[in-house]
Amino acid sequence: MTADEVSHITSRDNPLLKELRKLAHDPGAYRKAGRVWLEGDHLCRAARERGVRPAVAVFAESLWPSARSEWSGVAAKTVVLADALLAGVSGLESPAPMGFVLELPAPPAVTPDAPTVVLDRLQDAGNVGSILRSAAAFGFGQVIALKGTAALWAPKVLRAGMGAHFGLQLIEGADIQMLDALTVPWIATSSHRGDWLHRTQLPYPCAWLMGHEGQGVSAILETRAARHVRIAQPGGEESLNVAAAAAICLHASAAAAKG
Repeated sequence: MTADEVSHITSRDNPLLKELRKLAHDPGAYRKAGRVWLEGDHLCRAARERGVRPAVAVFAESLWPSARSEWSGVAAKTVVLADALLAGVSGLESPAPMGFVLELPAPPAVTPDAPTVVLDRLQDAGNVGSILRSAAAFGFGQVIALKGTAALWAPKVLRAGMGAHFGLQLIEGADIQMLDALTVPWIATSSHRGDWLHRTQLPYPCAWLMGHEGQGVSAILETRAARHVRIAQPGGEESLNVAAAAAICLHASAAAAKG
């Protein structure tokens, strides 16, 4: 099939449909398949704008006539499905009429001097995706997810990341020893100890350590951190959501870097 040819699928038992259902509903399926499912116009555009060429572009029959001029040839293979079949694949409450299948990017090596965010066993997919979005927004181009962190390319993380994945160097399933490659200082966040964020001079570049939603940064990482910081909370709450804390810390770093 050439880039301009389109395949129409009408059978619910088609192997591609079975693969898409698995990728859309099983957070870890992409690791075994080596492929990622992006659902919806926004994520597909974000991937294309970063130069990502999908293996397969998938469109609902109702969308394809109007989408053909913009999206024809964007993928190695284009597939058109009956609307009901594509809706049956979707993991969304309101199914999207298009999606991409991407080959899972090969894991990069750690860049020692890169502004970095380290995710230490974060469990919530929404938190992870939100942090990826903040990392991309504030110039922290490398994210290292330690073992036990929610799968970075899972559908919920992709949706929460809103396209940030395609502007980041993502390393997942890392062990603590991999962090030894970093030459930038580590900064651990805490709700109860360390310098006040708004009063401290932040190093840049650095590696921010963002910990588990309930347990925080692990003891071994805290011990090895060059700096500990906490965020002032005049309202008196005990702690902040980790994604909110990450956004505040990364913004403070970006502001400090610009001087």
